[in-house]
Amino acid sequence: MSVLTRQQQHITSDPGDLISPKKRKRGEATGDLAKLLLRLSIGGLLTGHGAQKLFGWFGGPGLKGTAALMGMLGLEEQPWGTLAGLSEFGGGALTSLGLLHPLGPIATLGAMGVAAGKVHKGKPIWATEGGAELSVLYMAAAVALSLDDPGRLSLDRLFGIRVPKAISLLAMAGVVASVVFVIQKEPAQAAPSDQQKPQA
Repeated sequence: MSVLTRQQQHITSDPGDLISPKKRKRGEATGDLAKLLLRLSIGGLLTGHGAQKLFGWFGGPGLKGTAALMGMLGLEEQPWGTLAGLSEFGGGALTSLGLLHPLGPIATLGAMGVAAGKVHKGKPIWATEGGAELSVLYMAAAVALSLDDPGRLSLDRLFGIRVPKAISLLAMAGVVASVVFVIQKEPAQAAPSDQQKPQA
C-alpha cells in the first residue's frame, strides 16, 4: 500500500511523466521550430526596417532622413536617429540568429515603444489609419520571445551562450527609461515663414 501511495504521489507531483519520451521529444522539436519561425519573421522584418533607417536600403530614408524625423519629434537628430536604426537593425539581427538572447528582443522594444507612443500617438490603433497596430504586434512578439529561451535552433544553444539575468534586466531598464524620455519630449516647433511672421 505504501508503494502504491508513493507512485501516486510521484504521478501527481510530475504530470510530465505521463507523456511518453517520444511525444515529449516531438513537442520540444515543434516548440523549437515555432520559436525559430517567430524569431526569423519578427527579427528579419525589424532588421529590414533598421537597414532602411541606417543605410537607405529597401527604399528607406537613410540616416539623413531618419535624423530629420527625430528632429521633428523634438529629439537631437544624429544620436537618436542612429539609435533608432541600431535598435531595429541590431536587435532584429540578434533576434533572428538567437544570439545573446534576450538582448535582441529587448532592443527592438525601444524602437517599437517610441513608434507606438510618439509617432502614432493620438491616432486610432489601426495601421490603415496611421496607428500603432504593427508596433504593438512587434512589441508583443518581442516580449513573448524574451520570456523564454531562443530554442535549440539558435546560435546561443550552438555556442553555449547564456546572457546573465542582471545584464538582461539592466538592458530592459535602459530601454524603458529611453522610451519614457523620448515620449515625454515635446515636438520641435516649426519656425514661422516670412509670410507667417508677425508684422512689426
